[in-house]
Amino acid sequence: MTIFDQMMARYDVKSESQKRNAAFEVMQEIALAGLYRGGFFNKAAFYGGTCLRIFYGMDRFSEDLDFSLIAPENNFHLEDYFPAIITEFSATGKDVIISKKEKRTFGRVESAFLKDNTELYDLSFRTEKSVKIKIEVDIDPPQKFDTEQKLLLYPFSFMTRCFVLSDLFAGKMHAFVFRGWKNRVKGRDWYDFEWYVRKGVELNFGHLQARIREFNGIEMNKEQFLKSLKERIATTDVDTVKSDVIRFIKNRNELDIWSNDYFLMLADRLKFR
Repeated sequence: MTIFDQMMARYDVKSESQKRNAAFEVMQEIALAGLYRGGFFNKAAFYGGTCLRIFYGMDRFSEDLDFSLIAPENNFHLEDYFPAIITEFSATGKDVIISKKEKRTFGRVESAFLKDNTELYDLSFRTEKSVKIKIEVDIDPPQKFDTEQKLLLYPFSFMTRCFVLSDLFAGKMHAFVFRGWKNRVKGRDWYDFEWYVRKGVELNFGHLQARIREFNGIEMNKEQFLKSLKERIATTDVDTVKSDVIRFIKNRNELDIWSNDYFLMLADRLKFR
């Protein structure tokens, strides 16, 4: 049995969708291990939904790997870390392909937060092209965030630099309010919002303001942000939100309470720091 197979054996897989989600997470952990061996986390930090899933215990699957440099570096190249990632996968019994993702192929949903200096790559198995994860690195990130070291035990024990929860929350709320949804609502934003509030996580408003300033070119105080948040909640079809997130979670009953009023109540419980 390969190391990859051993890592897959940790999951209680009962359906093809669960198997696919497990394969995503195993791939993500191996990619993180390769980045660690290559020294990537000396200058970059992990954030986003996959970070929440792996290191902070959020109970939903996530497909992408999102990273931010600790400080802006225009000459940064993720390609420098490809050999370490490929070698790590090979050691677990899998061959992978890493290819650059052309930003022009993205629609408004994804491109809302892509900057010219954000590097995008796809990572996929040579034999299982349907299992593919996107790797994104912001090389000129908004500032005013903190990081911490988190332990991962597979495929070996290593430390990963991650955004702290309050800054992860700030990034999520920026996406929640400003993401260009077009005709598709990203229900994972709503699931994560609920998770943060239920956990009592304080939102780092300083980092949120830095994101709004850099990505949207405007200034916003807390009252203005809350107004925009509630407008977004009140004008969204929650059934559409549910249909988007349902394939990423195990227990569909979690969504029974979801309604516009429920999320407006959650907005009133937001805590800032």
